[in-house]
Amino acid sequence: MRIARFSTATSGPTFGVLERDTVATLAGHPFGELRFTGERLDLAAVRLLAPIVPSNIVAVGKNYREHAAEMGGETPAAPLLFLKPSTSVIGPGDPIQYPPSSSRVDFEGELAVVMGRLCRDVPESAALAHVLGYTCANDVTARDQQASDGQWTRAKGYDSFCPLGPWLETELDPRAVTVSTSVGGQQRQHGSAADLVFDILTGTPAGVGPLQVGDEVSVTVSGIGSLTNRVIARG
Repeated sequence: MRIARFSTATSGPTFGVLERDTVATLAGHPFGELRFTGERLDLAAVRLLAPIVPSNIVAVGKNYREHAAEMGGETPAAPLLFLKPSTSVIGPGDPIQYPPSSSRVDFEGELAVVMGRLCRDVPESAALAHVLGYTCANDVTARDQQASDGQWTRAKGYDSFCPLGPWLETELDPRAVTVSTSVGGQQRQHGSAADLVFDILTGTPAGVGPLQVGDEVSVTVSGIGSLTNRVIARG
């Protein structure tokens, strides 16, 4: 099932279930039992938004062995976790804003896991039962500031530095997907979730690189779709 968050010319953010080229509108949010309003809209008539506005964005660094190597470090002995603020989230088609304080901004295509309910201390064997769905993500990073700061809050936390979309896919084996990123139509990353160092947690494959103002970057996850954003200069 594909769950989208969208707006129209006459309504604000709404959730719906994609059925071919239409959206069946939901009453309320998709957490828990789904309730349909009976309204159905043409997909072409809605604007897709980030499929979720999370309270917390928990990310993991260097979780692909080849990516750890290209960054000049060893594979971590334990998950290397960091947070991105919810204010960094944008949706498909929204512009990534290149901050004037950075001289190098990189793409990092990833698989995002969206939790379906509050939880903690969940054993690995039960983790997937708490997942609502999966979507594409771009962990945009000011690489020069990541290197200079020693911690990653500024480098990964700018407005527009967490594109998500185009929708949530609820029926997916996260261990079997591939993640690829293209810039200007040229593939720059391609990796399999089977190569993750730590199960369930995600990260970005090898091949990260810089973006320039005017670039169009697309993250594609097999079984989900593609998330595309263009880079603009921040005013």
